[in-house]
Amino acid sequence: MTSSETRAGGIAPRPVLDRLPRYAAGKPPAAVSGMASYKLSSNENPLPPIPAVLEAIARQDDFNRYPDPLSSKLRAALAGFLGVPAEDIVTGAGSLGALSQILAAFAGQNEDGKADEVIYAWRSFEAYPISVGLAGAESVRIPVLPDGRHDLDAMAAAVTARTRVILLCTPNNPTGPALTAAATEAFIRSVPADVVVVVDEAYQEFVRASDAVDGIDLYRKYPNVVVLRTFSKAHGLAGLRVGYSVSHLELTQYLRVAATPFAVSQIAERAAIVSLENYGQVVERVQTLVDERTRVTASLRELGWDIPDAQGNFVWLALGAESTAFAELAGTRALSVRAFPGEGVRVSIGEAEANTRFLQLCADYTKAPASS
Repeated sequence: MTSSETRAGGIAPRPVLDRLPRYAAGKPPAAVSGMASYKLSSNENPLPPIPAVLEAIARQDDFNRYPDPLSSKLRAALAGFLGVPAEDIVTGAGSLGALSQILAAFAGQNEDGKADEVIYAWRSFEAYPISVGLAGAESVRIPVLPDGRHDLDAMAAAVTARTRVILLCTPNNPTGPALTAAATEAFIRSVPADVVVVVDEAYQEFVRASDAVDGIDLYRKYPNVVVLRTFSKAHGLAGLRVGYSVSHLELTQYLRVAATPFAVSQIAERAAIVSLENYGQVVERVQTLVDERTRVTASLRELGWDIPDAQGNFVWLALGAESTAFAELAGTRALSVRAFPGEGVRVSIGEAEANTRFLQLCADYTKAPASS
């Protein structure tokens, strides 16, 4: 009898569940006497939604009704904002919900019993192996380069006849670098046109690299490209779960079949629309976080820390075996950070006071990764 059967009284789940990692959400900070606690473990926007969004949420009262399953008003607003047809947009419960639709439509286990392959960089977004496994597909993980970038050459070389989907996370979570436009376009040209290439841009609004890829530009050129974006990060709507994909009709016709009905609530849809209508204010808030990111990364390098290029709202500390110990030490200073044991620590850009305290911790720490 398997461990699953023992735990469930003889009712066993699908075998794949025992092989999947468990998603580890960022933990809240521990209370420390005399210190304000700060959560820097979940890449959340530390700022609330803009005032107009909060007002719109407060006025919402139609929760006795189901939302529009197609999120038609939001798709119309996004169509105008992005300059794309509304028919090319499919909403989901965050960008992860939109990704699940893509995998459900294009990658899984075939009638011959063989699993499709999904290629992605590793380490990258930790939900990827879970989502791929639940879809019935097989993960093909390609290690990131020492500087935290995708190894696009190795990813292209890994493509086989079973490859159905490739996930490109830019900026890469948790390491930070963004893909360049030139390298990404060359990569897309190098893979078969019947392989779906997903450009996951959850942190797109934080990118300041002049040569960074823009997924919408690629979608306009290549029918096999799907762009993922979200309102969770820059717009500060993580708790409302609203994201979307952009792709051509050849793909969206299947994504709509795979979409969970009513995944985006009316309150999430309205909040996202109002945030787009006041996008200038969103940009101002994002810039304050980008300025803090610049301060944090510059200070870390002045301290002698070797860190990858940070284009999201977080920094990556390649602490290896020291990762757990560093996270525990941060906890003694009322900071929660996200440790990936044996690999590194991801620290979200938070409130100015939180960032300053984090920098002081790094100044005191004696085992920092340094340039060779």
